Amino acid sequence: MSGFFGVASKKDCVFDLFFGTDYHSHLGTRRGGMAVCGENGFERAIHNIENSPFRTKFERDFDEMKGYIGIGCISDNEPQPLLVRSHLGNFAIATVGRINNEAELVKKAFSEGKTHFLEMSGGNINATELVASLIDFGSTIPEGIRYAQEAIDGSLSILILTQNGIYAARDKMGRTPVVIGKKAGAHCVTFESFAYLNLGYSFMKELGAGEIDFITPESVEVIQKPSDKMKICTFLWVYYGNPASAYEGLNVEEMRYKCGDALARRDDVVADSVAGLPDSGTAHAVGYANRSGIPLTRPFIKYTATWPRSFMPTNQKRRDLIAHMKLLAIDSLIRDKRLVLIDDSLVRGTQMRGTADFLYKSGAKELHIRLACPPLLYGCPYLNFSRSNSTMELIARRKIAELEGSEAEEKVLPYTDPDSPQYAAMVEGICKELQFTSLKYHRLDDMIQSTGLPECKLCTYCWNGKK
Repeated sequence: MSGFFGVASKKDCVFDLFFGTDYHSHLGTRRGGMAVCGENGFERAIHNIENSPFRTKFERDFDEMKGYIGIGCISDNEPQPLLVRSHLGNFAIATVGRINNEAELVKKAFSEGKTHFLEMSGGNINATELVASLIDFGSTIPEGIRYAQEAIDGSLSILILTQNGIYAARDKMGRTPVVIGKKAGAHCVTFESFAYLNLGYSFMKELGAGEIDFITPESVEVIQKPSDKMKICTFLWVYYGNPASAYEGLNVEEMRYKCGDALARRDDVVADSVAGLPDSGTAHAVGYANRSGIPLTRPFIKYTATWPRSFMPTNQKRRDLIAHMKLLAIDSLIRDKRLVLIDDSLVRGTQMRGTADFLYKSGAKELHIRLACPPLLYGCPYLNFSRSNSTMELIARRKIAELEGSEAEEKVLPYTDPDSPQYAAMVEGICKELQFTSLKYHRLDDMIQSTGLPECKLCTYCWNGKK
């Protein structure tokens, strides 16, 4: 994933930009960047943040950069913001999204006069540079944004910094949020709505799907009105959104309480305690404990002072090791206990299997796993929130393949129905493979109800394959 933050202010914006961007560090672990525009034109700084937090790497830039308008970005992949000089003028650009038809778009760019793209480590091109080249096909920046969003198969939200203000564009289906805040003499634009709260901003508006706004210190002008259609990613609430944020008016923490509540209402397990795998499983566990009456405990304490996020390393064994190393177990809350353990999701199953083995070795009597979303059956084609390269890396799909053999790909649909015998067989197989005492997933209909939004406005592709 990635996240961005922008500021247009009558005063120097670097303080707000620095801390607003830093508040997106949970959305990316590899690159951070800031770009500002002031009396001396454009300035930019980009650093590798894999082994050091954003604030540490950008302390010198914080002291040296000056400007009234700026954008920043935290990313899992490409370095950004990028500085661009084109027939549209000079600008900086940062993006959030995913491009599935990159090869096709690069070929088209070459055929229509684009001479080259800079190559990143590993031979990939910078996706944000590709977006900038697409925008350059327009006669104006808004026209170029519309062209890029139509050309891209995937999703694309954009911030473009110019000398006069910031263009903010939300993905045409609204899969990721873009929120505007306001205070005296300034406006900000952000992925996470909580990022501006401690900086003195208050909520102004959330861009609709496909909306393009132009933001200055004095005003916010709608350049393109939003579409009536929206497919915001439901996984925002379940997993990768910050608990203090709200999307479409629904707070993340509150939604997770509702998910846990719904899980408990459909459960009759007898247990000594309920616990969430920190951090994203914790709020779901609160909702479950409140509904079930089973005491909430913390048998794990998360040590975050030096360990990075568990999904950051590209090597699976290293990810699993880090996931284990940063969780410190409390023996007296585990030994001889019947535990309900709640996590946000189950992707490959490797980390959860390791956690289960550790708990059993620590003396747990029973381990009842409850998951805050349905089985993941399809890789996300819209956002880079998972590092799975193939659907067969998903434990649910591997189990379907075992049950259906060579016809598995054609027989996935019944496994999306929580009332079908196929679904029951899949869940039982996963439970046995990972050696849980019992396993239950959140139902999709309950999860949708937990958001309070119409199903037609939510993207649920990774669970049921519906676009």
